[in-house]
Amino acid sequence: MISTLPGIWYYLLAMTQIKPFKAVFYNKEKVEDLSKVVCPPYDVISPQEQNDFHNLHPNNFIHILLGKDRAQDNKTENKYTRAKEIFEKWLKSRVLIEDDQEAIYFYRQEFQVRGEKHGRLGFIALMKLQDPKDSKIYPHEKTHAEAKEDRFRLWSSVKANLSSIFVCFSDHSRKVETIFHRQVASTEPLIDAVDQDGVRHIVWRLADPGSVQEIVDTLSNQQLFIADGHHRYEVAMEYRRQRLERFQNSSRATGQEPFNYVMTYFTNMDSRELQIFPMHRIVKRLPAPLDFLDEFFRIDKIKTKEDLLIMLAKAGRNEHAFGLYTREGIQLLRLKNKSLIDQYVTTGSPEFRSLDAMILKSFVLDRVGVKTEDIVYTKDLETVTGMVDSNQADASFVLNPVPVQQLKTIALNGERMPPKTTYFYPKVLSGLTVYRLDS
Repeated sequence: MISTLPGIWYYLLAMTQIKPFKAVFYNKEKVEDLSKVVCPPYDVISPQEQNDFHNLHPNNFIHILLGKDRAQDNKTENKYTRAKEIFEKWLKSRVLIEDDQEAIYFYRQEFQVRGEKHGRLGFIALMKLQDPKDSKIYPHEKTHAEAKEDRFRLWSSVKANLSSIFVCFSDHSRKVETIFHRQVASTEPLIDAVDQDGVRHIVWRLADPGSVQEIVDTLSNQQLFIADGHHRYEVAMEYRRQRLERFQNSSRATGQEPFNYVMTYFTNMDSRELQIFPMHRIVKRLPAPLDFLDEFFRIDKIKTKEDLLIMLAKAGRNEHAFGLYTREGIQLLRLKNKSLIDQYVTTGSPEFRSLDAMILKSFVLDRVGVKTEDIVYTKDLETVTGMVDSNQADASFVLNPVPVQQLKTIALNGERMPPKTTYFYPKVLSGLTVYRLDS
């Protein structure tokens, strides 16, 4: 009997684990309009938006999440130390309060895409961080060291997860959604806010132990796929690694220390409400003409941007295609033969090589020598056309979104897509919940 225990313990450690927590959130008695204090994730906030959020409200979460640099900053006085001071001040003055009981926080986003109403349901809980060899948590995008260093310094100063990472799980039978409608939907929301894009964000608390356990059981031992927040996930892993090093012997750690978990938003990847937008490529300068395109692509002239979106989506069902927008007009490019991929795209698995972004890179961008710094990424079609029309760019390439199944397969292969390949919409707001790492 004793000899079987290590195997059982290893299995339990390898299981995906989530758990409820005592979230920190805004006190509605102190902040009446929560729409004025929440903000997007730090990595989608432009410098102008950073200023706008700083000026919107003295208690806007941007003051902690993305503080401003000052000329006199040094090692002991900087935006990270100021974030810690603000966080502690808001806790002391009860602008922010900590829940009095552990809970899972259901989170619904109501939004429109091309005039159609949508509602994505998920929940915020803690996800157990796992050693890579045991992990069933699958990233899919590459990260940048500079961004990770920034978030690590902030988390280490504030000692808190300030924004949830975004993870997809599978729930064909909609067990979690059923719990929401049975236990939560009719109760008063904890948070109800509308963001700058008109998306409504509603958060409810679920503390019933039985219902919480049902959700925990639904996700136990599942494969989980990171949709957004890859930098934050890697920062959480590094923070955990460094904290574990403080133990003289890692066996002294219980595995339940706060740093073993990361605040995570979970949503059902089987839901039709999971919206993935494409990330288009704007090329500020083309080093050479694109007179070789007909060697690889069937080229159709398109009259309008609206027609391009329709034709691109249709072509994308069976072909690899993308749109080309220049001052000379609009074209739809369709790869002549899929066998060309194996000939000209040599990196990665078949699923990775078949990414439209990789095909564009290999057949077009690399061929003419486009530099990385000359590429602008955006989900906004108006930006795609506007930069070309205003002579800020030579050309733009319009892509289809990456299918969920392709993303899942690439992640399971252990591969990472290039940065800015997917855009999950809408983003999970910052300032809804905070997870304290020193509690």
